[in-house]
Amino acid sequence: MTTIPIPAGSLFGLDNLPYGVFSTPGTGPRVGVRVADSVVDLAATLGDAEFARPSLNDFMAQGRARWDEVRRRVAELAAGEIPAEAVHPASSVTMHRPFDVADYVDFYASENHATNLGRILRPNSEPLLPNWKHLPVGYHGRSSTVVVTGTDVVRPCGQRKTDDGPVFGPSQRLDIEAELGFVVGTGSPLGSRVTTAEFAEHVFGAVLVNDWSARDIQAWEYQPLGPNLGKSFATSISAWVVPLQALEAARVPGPKQEPEVLPYLKEDQDWGLDIDLAVSWNGQVVSRPVYREMYWSPAQMLAHMTVNGAAASTGDLYASGTISGAGTHERGAFIEVTWGGQEPVDVAGRKSTFLEDGDEVAISASAPGAGGGRIGFGEVTGRILPAADVAG
Repeated sequence: MTTIPIPAGSLFGLDNLPYGVFSTPGTGPRVGVRVADSVVDLAATLGDAEFARPSLNDFMAQGRARWDEVRRRVAELAAGEIPAEAVHPASSVTMHRPFDVADYVDFYASENHATNLGRILRPNSEPLLPNWKHLPVGYHGRSSTVVVTGTDVVRPCGQRKTDDGPVFGPSQRLDIEAELGFVVGTGSPLGSRVTTAEFAEHVFGAVLVNDWSARDIQAWEYQPLGPNLGKSFATSISAWVVPLQALEAARVPGPKQEPEVLPYLKEDQDWGLDIDLAVSWNGQVVSRPVYREMYWSPAQMLAHMTVNGAAASTGDLYASGTISGAGTHERGAFIEVTWGGQEPVDVAGRKSTFLEDGDEVAISASAPGAGGGRIGFGEVTGRILPAADVAG
């Protein structure tokens, strides 16, 4: 048996206990829990078969009572003694995508971000479109291109508009979007609805998201419908899923919503979240977005996503859209940071607007924990590789 040292100030203390899928040279992918600088093998510790599988889906499908039970058991073990063979240094394991993504929806929930983009893209019009404050605007993405942190991203190719007409080639305005993603644990049947009050019964936890975006491809294709190739080539998520229970101390009221929302979007509980993010570009922090200013809550997003009777499934991922605060240093996409490319930023001595081949982006986040300290989400990282083929 062994004990796990938890240094003061650790972002992975007993008030966090995020879940992930890891492997070692001697074991295949399986479910683990991060405790300080260690990963605890749950199959070896608890003996339950669902933890020996390469995905969290089977565990998540068991529902809230089971999630609470396992969290209590893990907290008790991590605070005392645990089988030594079940504990691995976090630096020695390989992390995998933590769950099988059933479906993926991306929202547009930040008023600051939507307003900034409106001013950049439609400078002579009202920045927010008429529907924006009445419903959480979103689109369906491509679940098969959701990848785990550390996966390289190949620069996408597509059509771009020029003065001489459309041309095909690599995106020249490749961007990031710093987001928070929510993972559905228990679904809902086709033809039913999930209410805002039922949010915590269905959502298992949260991950960091980088929704890579090819702004030039997107600008040409999205009228009159919506994002397609400009978004569908890659979406990166963090390796650790922070349980919803760990975010209780981070809950705050969201911004006042005016005009009053329709009844199905009203909330009896506050599901704003006090989460601070940092966006690094080639190792340099260029932005510190804040989640607490998001206009639409994750409970409202889930309610809207299912209000038409669409089924929710175990492993569904829905993301908040770009997280941007009111300050210029709090913008969560480079199109905002550089104001559409008109205001380059100095990145390690290079004047930068959009991503170049070889660039690396890392997004991290932390939130208040129940013990009075902070809990962490880890990082979601990615490096840009050159376009694979420019023939069109």
